[in-house]
Amino acid sequence: MAPSFDWWAKDSHRGTPVVVKMENPNWSMVELEGPSEGDFLNTDSPSRLGRDKSRNKNAKQLTWVLLLKAHKAAGCLTSIATAMVTLGSAIKRRIHSGRMDIETTDIDRENENPTVKTRFYTFIKIFLWLSVFLLGFEVAAYFKGWHFGAPHLQLQYLLAMPFGFQDIFDSLYSHWVLFRVEYLAPPLQFLANACIVLFLIQSIDRLVLSLGCFWIRLKNIKPVPKQDAVADLESGENGFFPMVLVQIPMCNEKEVYQQSIAAVCNLDWPKSKILIQVLDDSDDPSTRLLIKEEVNKWQQEGAHILYRHRVIRDGYKAGNLKSAMNCSYVKDYEFVAIFDADFQPTPDFLKRTVPHFKGNEDLGLVQARWSFVNKDENLLTRLQNINLAFHFEVEQQVNGIFINFFGFNGTAGVWRIKALEDSGGWLERTTVEDMDIAVRAHLHGWKFIFLNDVECQCELPESYEAYRKQQHRWHSGPMQLFRLCLPAIIRSKVYIFSNTLC
Repeated sequence: MAPSFDWWAKDSHRGTPVVVKMENPNWSMVELEGPSEGDFLNTDSPSRLGRDKSRNKNAKQLTWVLLLKAHKAAGCLTSIATAMVTLGSAIKRRIHSGRMDIETTDIDRENENPTVKTRFYTFIKIFLWLSVFLLGFEVAAYFKGWHFGAPHLQLQYLLAMPFGFQDIFDSLYSHWVLFRVEYLAPPLQFLANACIVLFLIQSIDRLVLSLGCFWIRLKNIKPVPKQDAVADLESGENGFFPMVLVQIPMCNEKEVYQQSIAAVCNLDWPKSKILIQVLDDSDDPSTRLLIKEEVNKWQQEGAHILYRHRVIRDGYKAGNLKSAMNCSYVKDYEFVAIFDADFQPTPDFLKRTVPHFKGNEDLGLVQARWSFVNKDENLLTRLQNINLAFHFEVEQQVNGIFINFFGFNGTAGVWRIKALEDSGGWLERTTVEDMDIAVRAHLHGWKFIFLNDVECQCELPESYEAYRKQQHRWHSGPMQLFRLCLPAIIRSKVYIFSNTLC
């Protein structure tokens, strides 16, 4: 009696044969033809021969499919191996050339010690080779059956083991495990605990800042200038229009110099109360000529603008600003506004920032927010916009409202010149001269205001390479500045809680 196949009869659908197109390497297996009830019957009918041929045909097709999948997997492994070899070669070239970054700042190249540099990269190479060796050692131990769990990894257990090891590898690995437990585990655990503590501190800081931002939004708190200053602005030339010096530091800014100079020359401020300095540190003669011609064009149109070029570029941006502040005519000005070459302030920028200084003699800086004309260009610019929006709207706004201090952004800000002079002026000791002058000014008792509703347009890096270079410049100096300013911070008598400048 033939066996029953009711379980197979529940699904009467028969699949279509496999179709493999060899012209397209990215083939896919559509469906295998499933067996029917008759395929399992043990009969010698003529129809069985046809079914056997069909079954043999499907088996050949499945074999081809599996072979093609194996070929594809082998191709993927080959691609991965090639990529790893290319990556290893690139790392080797970087280490041998002594450059872990494609671009290093001129200050870094000037201050670096060749002996220390050679020793540092030698240490990196030794560490990398040691890591690879230990990784291979651990993999070999794993395949030999050395699987230690945390509850079973006891020193007493390892010390009580008999000395008759199977081979030298077991002896070496047992001593390596003892070394890890006694010497490596404690410092690694300490570092892990320290990282957890730092993470908790940062999380608390972000939570407090977010609550502060929520409170500012809820109460609609924002810095407001004196009422008489606003009225004076509307009254005309006899109002509150102090002498303002505008500086545009630039270096080989061939693509954006025209827009920045035009935006600054169109600032709505009395011509007799403003002077624009184009501080050109370009080392390209053609770029210098173009910038100088642009300045001459605006001079002919009546703008009070000067072109200034340094022959000796000591200190770079900080040295450029310091040299400009040493000019004899600077003593006639009370405030200085700084714009990088890629920033374009609106015509009413000075009218919305300078009035905050009136009646606030201890106010040293008014900082405006950055806005980005290309924030929706691609995914990278969107992510940067989110990150910088938190920096401005949460960090700087909350710190400006509650403690009257935040880091100067290096551009789109107006300084009281007396505050700069009282703090020691621009120093070339770090690559973050903006943060340096902000810390020193705050330690001397000067207060800051951040205006979240006053924006200055600029552009975000649209490529990862440009973004990486920007972040390298931004993060290369804070730790050095912390080391330099820590003694002054400890000795300072700045109160944590101070009255807000609203």
